[in-house]
This record gives sequence, structure tokens and C-alpha cells, in this order.
Amino acid sequence: MKPSMRSRQEPRRLSNGVIIGAMLLSLCVLSIVKARYCATPFGKAEDQLQEQMNASIRMETDESPARTPGEEEEDEPEEVPSTALAVTTPAAVSTTTGGKGRKAGKDRKGKAKPTCYMTSKRSERCDASGDIRVDGNRSTIYVSGIDREWRTKPYARYHDPVAMAHVREYTLKPLGAAGDAAPACTKNHSVPGFMFSNGGFSGNLYHDYTDVLVPLFISTHQFKGRVKFLLSGMKPWWVAKFTPFFQQLTRYDVIDVDNDQEVHCFPRILIGATFHKDMGVDPRRSPGHVSVVDFKCALRRAFGLEREAASRGGATGTGKPRLLIISRRGSRRFLNEREMARVAAEAGFEVRVAEPDQHTDMATFAKLVNSADVMIGVHGAGLTNMVFLPRGAVLIQVVPFGGLEWLTSVTFKDPAGDMEVNYMDYNVKLEESSLIDQYPKNHQVLTDPYAVHKQGWDALKTAYLDKQNIRVDLDRFKATLQEAMSRLP
Repeated sequence: MKPSMRSRQEPRRLSNGVIIGAMLLSLCVLSIVKARYCATPFGKAEDQLQEQMNASIRMETDESPARTPGEEEEDEPEEVPSTALAVTTPAAVSTTTGGKGRKAGKDRKGKAKPTCYMTSKRSERCDASGDIRVDGNRSTIYVSGIDREWRTKPYARYHDPVAMAHVREYTLKPLGAAGDAAPACTKNHSVPGFMFSNGGFSGNLYHDYTDVLVPLFISTHQFKGRVKFLLSGMKPWWVAKFTPFFQQLTRYDVIDVDNDQEVHCFPRILIGATFHKDMGVDPRRSPGHVSVVDFKCALRRAFGLEREAASRGGATGTGKPRLLIISRRGSRRFLNEREMARVAAEAGFEVRVAEPDQHTDMATFAKLVNSADVMIGVHGAGLTNMVFLPRGAVLIQVVPFGGLEWLTSVTFKDPAGDMEVNYMDYNVKLEESSLIDQYPKNHQVLTDPYAVHKQGWDALKTAYLDKQNIRVDLDRFKATLQEAMSRLP
């Protein structure tokens, strides 16, 4: 080939190579961008949004929650030290300092456990034995045999920084560390101590059960009463409300650990209860493989509930099943509650209407719910009283307009089956919602709820939970009651 021809072709080859290389590089970049920002691991964009919103679910009520030898080892999945989770779960509140920690026991695979570890995305547990000194006034627990500090918040809602901001942090320190002399014991105990908190969103009935009581049952029932509860953030009215339940788990009075001016010494300390799922227990993971039915049995014993099963014949001597309508004062209230009660009576029910709130006597209300065969209410904390329904009863959750089925499923629909309760939805249509009178007919709140969901939890809550009331279609309501009646034993 002539030199002149070769010289003209070389730049062309070089240019073509550059173009091809640039195209390949562009494809790689596009693939990375798609994987990072466009993938839908849950199959649909709606499912992705649901996963994000699930992390923000908080049960709203009309009143703001108050802020202020020989036991079984818990059968947990493989634990992850808190330090590792700090990298992958930014919402986690617990922090750790120092070097390698003392290992406290071994898991099923023979691996040593760290002193503190995450038992789920929502709960952390610390477990230590030896010379344990709890100085609640200084939010400090001195532990023999560890060579680093651990910090923890004993409340099962680690994915929610808003809740965790209202939970007191405790520090586990090495006993005898230089420059930090441990206080002397003023009270010695021969049984383990178990620390938990009723900070966060406790005071709201749904969160009382989901974040505190069910995890507490999972974590302590196996001690058979031989454990002492140390409660951080104690609200006396809250403790009084649930004292009958606590007495099913411990033989001792609950200790106000933040304020009692004592240094409590234990042979073992456990801090933080284990979360499995909303209002539920996973028998595969729980000590003794107990279930939420066992939790309900503990509640029955605590509040003296004698009725085990629902019936079409009812339990009040009338020969009719009882319908309990859960009333509300603020948002999401029934606008035609009296008409609903009349229709229910005509359909063959004995009807009761009740409005529980933060100050309702728990034992009295538990007995009322236990007497019901069917319970109906709009989505809200009041439906948490389903834990007192007898086996085979029917729960009807009225789902407000706004595409909230995913929310109502997580909170009450999914737990109902495990509780041996028949579940029914009543999905509110736009014409039954007060929103139709608040917005122009072409407003996004009415025409495109999913677009509102995309704006986040606060936008969803404001539009569909805080501002909506319901006028039930009485014909639909009657048909729903007839189906509920047919489902009763």
C-alpha cells in the first residue's frame, strides 16, 4: 500500500475505534444509572413507594400520644452487630464506640454474639451477664468483662427517627474502667433484669401493642415470671393501664429505672425487646415457638375475659350476635352513626357504640370487646382492641378513600388471621367521603391519590387521615353486615 493511502486510513481507524469505545462506555454508564435509579425491586413503582411508606407508618389518633434459672434462649435469625448496621441502616439510632467488644454467648451456628445486636430492622437487644450495675439516674449500666462502650435505646422502632428521638439512651460501660468508678450496689437482685421503654409513640394504643407489649411478650414470657422489669420513660398512668398484663410476665413490681435513685445490681441484664411484625409474633423465631394466639391468651388471663369463641347466637342472652361500632370524635368519624346502628339492629344485631380513648379503663373496655361477635370501625388506633375479640369474631375495617389499602393491610388485615379473627374490608367510595365537599371535583386529592402518596407520609396523612370523615352508604353497610353474619360460627 502506498504511504499516502495508509496515512489517510489510519486516522479513520482511530476515529472509528474512538466512536465504538465511546458507545460502549455510554452503554455501561446507562446500565449503572438504570440499576441505581430506575430499578423496581418490588415489581412496580407503587410497591417501591409502599415499602418507603411502610417505614413511616404511625397510627394517628385524635389525641397526641404522651411524650414524656433455666429460661430458654431466644431463637433469633443470625444477628448483626450494631456497628455493622450503622453503615447500612442510617435510620438506626444506636451507636457504639471503642474497639472489639466482649462476646456474650453463641448463636445456633456457634458464632459468638456481640453484647448488643440488631434482632430485626426495628429492634436492638443487649445481653450481658456477670457483675451488672444499673444507675438509671446517669443512664448508665456498668458491666463486668466488656472492654468497650455500647449505647442503646430500648424501644422497638429503630426505623423511625421521630419516635426514637423520644426514647432515652442508655450506655453500657466496662466495670472498673479508668476514670469512671462504678457506684456501689444499693439493691441486689437474684433474677435477670429486663429494660424497655414506653417513650416513642406509646400512649397510642396501636403503638403500645406493636412497639412495646407484643415485643415484650416475645422477649420475656420464657422467664416464667422470674425477671424484673426496668421501665425507662415511665408514665404512671400507662403502667397502671397495663399492670394486669405485666403481671402475666413478671412476679415483681415494675421499676422506674430513670428516677428511683437506686443502683440496681443483677446477675444478668437484657435491654430491648424483639420485634417480629406489626401486631404479631413469628412462631418460628419466638422462644418456645409461641404465637400471637398465646399472646391473646395472656391478655385474656390478665383482664379476666371468659368468652373464647364468637357465635351467631351471641353471648348476652338475647339470641342475637353483638355488633360493636368503634366511634371517633375527630377525623375519620362516622357522620351517620345513628343510622348505622338502626340498620344493624334491623339486620338482627344487638348494637353497642363505644369510643375508647387514652384514658379508657382497659379492663372494662376489654370485656366489652370480648362480648362482641362483630366489630367495625374506621382505620385507626381503636381497632387495636381486636386483640380482645373472641375466636371466630369478625373485624370490619372501614378503609378511608385515598388508596390506603396497603396501610390498612399492614396494620390490621394481616394480623387478624393470626389472631383467629375473620377480617373484612369496607372500602369507602368517593361519594361516601367528606373530601368530595372539601375539594373541587378535578383536584388531585380526589382524582389521583397515588400522586399524593408520592409526596410522602405527611401529605398522605394530611389529605386522607386528618381531614376525612365518612357517611356510610346504608345499603352497602347492610350487605356488609349480612356477609359478616354469615361468617360467624
